Amino acid sequence: MATIRLGDIAPNFTAKSTEGNINFHEWLGNNWGILFSHPADYTPVCTTELGTVAKYKSEFEKRNVKVVALSVDGLESHHDWVKDINETQNTTVNFPIIADEDRKVSELYDMIHPNADEKATVRSVFVIGDDKKVKLIITYPASTGRNFDELLRVIDSLQLTAYHKVATPANWNNGDDCVVSPSIATADIPKHFTKGFKEIKPYLRMTPQPNLN
Repeated sequence: MATIRLGDIAPNFTAKSTEGNINFHEWLGNNWGILFSHPADYTPVCTTELGTVAKYKSEFEKRNVKVVALSVDGLESHHDWVKDINETQNTTVNFPIIADEDRKVSELYDMIHPNADEKATVRSVFVIGDDKKVKLIITYPASTGRNFDELLRVIDSLQLTAYHKVATPANWNNGDDCVVSPSIATADIPKHFTKGFKEIKPYLRMTPQPNLN
């Protein structure tokens, strides 16, 4: 069984989906991506999750993020399930759902945890950067629905810290102050951050979010 760690290149694959065949790396292009799995079609929590993602698609697009879901059921089942999602969640599913009947992708990404369920996938989430590297991995049990506001918050942090020498503190939200990277000497902070900074401890320096006007 493959083990994927942060910083690894996300494994490429080809698969059938509700929006046609997908070559994962080609489909991502220069975008960031979210790949997330569901235990099965026609399950109540998954239905609410996919409906939520459809409603949040514009927020993901603002962040240059493409979203793709996965379930181990077949394509015909997916298409029928989408009708239920659209009806019950008052939305229109606007992203592909991979049909992983042979569990090829699920096994490639270690989405099946036998101690939880020998056949169904757990609620895995992989955030993948525009360099095709895995930036975040979260695993939820089948019984717990995901918080997509939290995923947006994490993506904001990942994209900010990828391009600026900062980290984000506990409970950070877009617009809040950031932690100056320990790699920057205090004397050099003004050269990197023109909005100023506050030294709380020599190792804990805060500065306004650098990519906001």
